Amino acid sequence: MRVLIDTNVVIDFLLTREPFYKVASSIMEKCANGELDGYIAFHSIPNLWYILRKTPEEKRREWLLDVCGVLRVKGAGHEDVLKAIRMKDFDDFEDCLQDRCAETTGAKFIITRNVDDFEKSVIPAISPEDFLKVCDSLED
Repeated sequence: MRVLIDTNVVIDFLLTREPFYKVASSIMEKCANGELDGYIAFHSIPNLWYILRKTPEEKRREWLLDVCGVLRVKGAGHEDVLKAIRMKDFDDFEDCLQDRCAETTGAKFIITRNVDDFEKSVIPAISPEDFLKVCDSLED
């Protein structure tokens, strides 16, 4: 299953942020072992670099290389960005770009802790916890 992982889930994983780490780690592990076809939006990479700025540069580089080794980076093309600019239903333009990347990737879900921010998205958003429940039900 193809999924787009939102920045907040990656941050939870990298910073071992509780109480979210265990679920984020499970999702990243599923991507790493090939159970999921995981993607991250191109614009999430500089966002992560900035958000993690208190971490030494070498460690940030190591983390981002690790993330890019597990998740494929997906950009939005010119037409996708224009479509995002025209979409007035999103309060946060960055979330709209996440949706555009998810759709062009063919993702089934956007995995995020901010599900409410994606009410108007083309690709359904799902919390990490709910996503793992979906995965468990598919295994039964």
